[in-house]
Amino acid sequence: RPPGREAYPGDVFYLHSRLLERAAKLSDELGGGSMTALPIIETQAGDVSAYIPTNVISITDGQIYLQPELFYSGVRPAVDPGISVSRVGGSAQIKAMKKVAGTLKLAYSQYRELAAFSQFGSDLDEDTKKRLAQGERIVEILKQGEHQPIKVENQVMIIYAVINNHLEDIPIDNIARFESELYAFVDNNYPEISRKILGGED
Repeated sequence: RPPGREAYPGDVFYLHSRLLERAAKLSDELGGGSMTALPIIETQAGDVSAYIPTNVISITDGQIYLQPELFYSGVRPAVDPGISVSRVGGSAQIKAMKKVAGTLKLAYSQYRELAAFSQFGSDLDEDTKKRLAQGERIVEILKQGEHQPIKVENQVMIIYAVINNHLEDIPIDNIARFESELYAFVDNNYPEISRKILGGED
């Protein structure tokens, strides 16, 4: 077989697509059911633009990119939202999540840029300091323990709180405790809030 890009065989794209085409939703006439493919690609030195990653990205419905640097810094799951993409997008989200999470990715991306920039100088203006403080709190609320799923209505509540700067007076070390106490407080005193969030009410 003649070599292709990066000396891989020329038919690698065909091999990938043939493998991933096994994932399908079967017709009811043939018994129904579905099969989901979850290809896992290990990058070389984090290079997402290499042949194999771009090959698979072009075939699949999006990607979740995990960064070792985030993992070792304590951010778990170590998802990089700047590179991670979902083609399903908002169509898989409830109405309330669409409303509160619209600016989350932008705020987080700006925080990452500012955090890298702030390492080279301590003379920061007030607006930059506020953005950095908000970004640190965004990172904290996105952390999730292993085998600890969070209900979508609770996700909406905490994202709303951080995006609207309601957590700015809470120390970083107390964010996790605040989260659990907030969920318990709402469940015990205002259960209708969760019902309204799930029901799509404003």
